[in-house]
Amino acid sequence: MNLTIEGYVARVNAQLDKTLPLAEGPAERLLSAMRYSVLNGGKRLRPLLCFAAADAIAEANHHTEIAAASVEMIHAYSLIHDDLPAMDDDDLRRGKPSCHIQFDEATAILAGDALQAMAFEQLATMRDIPPVEQVELIRLLANHSGSSGMVAGQAIDLAATGESLTLDQLKFMHTHKTGALIETSVLMGAVATTKATAAQLKALSRFARAIGLAFQIQDDILDVESSTAQLGKQQGSDAAKGKPTYIALLGLDDARAQVDELYKESIACLELFGDRAEPLRYIAGFIVNRAY
Repeated sequence: MNLTIEGYVARVNAQLDKTLPLAEGPAERLLSAMRYSVLNGGKRLRPLLCFAAADAIAEANHHTEIAAASVEMIHAYSLIHDDLPAMDDDDLRRGKPSCHIQFDEATAILAGDALQAMAFEQLATMRDIPPVEQVELIRLLANHSGSSGMVAGQAIDLAATGESLTLDQLKFMHTHKTGALIETSVLMGAVATTKATAAQLKALSRFARAIGLAFQIQDDILDVESSTAQLGKQQGSDAAKGKPTYIALLGLDDARAQVDELYKESIACLELFGDRAEPLRYIAGFIVNRAY
């Protein structure tokens, strides 16, 4: 299974490296910032889900590579903007200076804008795919990354700083901020095969929503555990910034129980696919058991 996952990572990295313009010419600084932010590591979780969903339906192909790279470009753009002083104000990303620190704020904003546009451009350049599926891929990415999905979650997150949220409100926020892009990664992988049935798409959507929420709760758990271990504090960096977290509402033990419940729910959604869903099961296990 590790070889399969490593293969997915290699394929999306190759697609990203090939797609991103070389850092040269009059816009060299902008292009450098784009490549810096996309190619600076990361788990590639969303592309992995895209490939694994494709393999659950039929077989990952070149359309999968384009879809996976497009999702990762959107993810990278969101991280660039998240780190800006006007938003989360983070100086580090994956242990390296954030884009606006490495370059400057204006360049970071433009790099994020350019990556967002390039993601949709790549989907529009697909060849040998029926127009219905191609338009659906564009619709999925636009819907889940915009004001109906990720960006809405980011706006709610900013507005909630220093405020108290109910558990349902917190779930709503993270279903949009984090979960929406995870769901579209899975669905785009399936749609790009052109062979997905309505029942398969419904099952994959339920899987993605469950594991997407588990991902965020696990993030909150790791945030607290990391801060406690490194700083001797009983709150994580999000809590320190006044952001509502699952730990504040549930406590560590109940949060861990919620992750376990969501994991089991996500796995149950994959029964329809049999052995073909093993990569998705593996990734789901990584999400709930990861230590970073």
